[in-house]
Amino acid sequence: MDFFKIIDQLSEVDADVMGRFDSRRSVFNSLGSMAKRTALAATPLFLGSLFQKAYAGTTSTAVEVLNYALTLELLEADFYRQFIATGFIPTGAPANAIAQIKKHEDAHVKLLSGAISQMGGKPVAGTDTTGVRFKGLPAGIPNTYAGYLSVAQLLEDAGVRAYKGRAGELIGTDLLTTALQIHSVEARHAAHIRTMRSQTPWVSPTDDLASHPVYTSGLTSGSTAPTSITAGGSSYGIPAYSAASPVENNTTQSGVAITTALANQYTAADAAASFDEYLQAAEILDASRAGGLALLS
Repeated sequence: MDFFKIIDQLSEVDADVMGRFDSRRSVFNSLGSMAKRTALAATPLFLGSLFQKAYAGTTSTAVEVLNYALTLELLEADFYRQFIATGFIPTGAPANAIAQIKKHEDAHVKLLSGAISQMGGKPVAGTDTTGVRFKGLPAGIPNTYAGYLSVAQLLEDAGVRAYKGRAGELIGTDLLTTALQIHSVEARHAAHIRTMRSQTPWVSPTDDLASHPVYTSGLTSGSTAPTSITAGGSSYGIPAYSAASPVENNTTQSGVAITTALANQYTAADAAASFDEYLQAAEILDASRAGGLALLS
């Protein structure tokens, strides 16, 4: 593990990171011998502790992160409930797949709700008629099987970006493992829904929905970024929005221009499809993305 490389990569998304750590030298001066420095810098516990101190007061509590995840899971679970209730889904493999995804979302809701309660927090809630739920198909989306599938793709892809955007706040805790377990399943959901829609299983700028705001970043023009959310009988904080996150058609990763640095082997579409970008909480909750599909009262 190259500790300094981690810091260099982090500085690409947080220009103030070295200010948080004071300096590379000051971080290590307190560690004692070179052997101890080398050993500690290679351990996840050291990194977790260091990052928690460096970002103290700038990130949400674990309960807030989990409530944010729970809000998204409740939205997805209710979406699939409504999708199944339409009767649009063909019997056989399509119906079985959607039913299985619904079971997964329900399980995620139960897990996150239980974890929040065990930590002394109040989980957000949602039922068929109250709290966090799917508000219905957005304007322009046909009330058909194909229309619901397109919204499923947007929700699942947004969910993957959402988990990636918050996982770093759980570094050094057991909850990071839980979040990543759910994140990987959401990615499999997204891939399967995309396959059902005859799209590539991975996000690509050639998708039929590639121009949708889910695959861009930033906030809707004129909107104010929230720092807290009230949903399903509970309120929780989210990190302040700073600047737009990378867009999904990004072709430069960790300072490497993929289309030119690797002997011109990759088109822009290939390079963009090779990496999945994060979205900040304020971006996910924007009216152009999940925020426009959810009822929170």
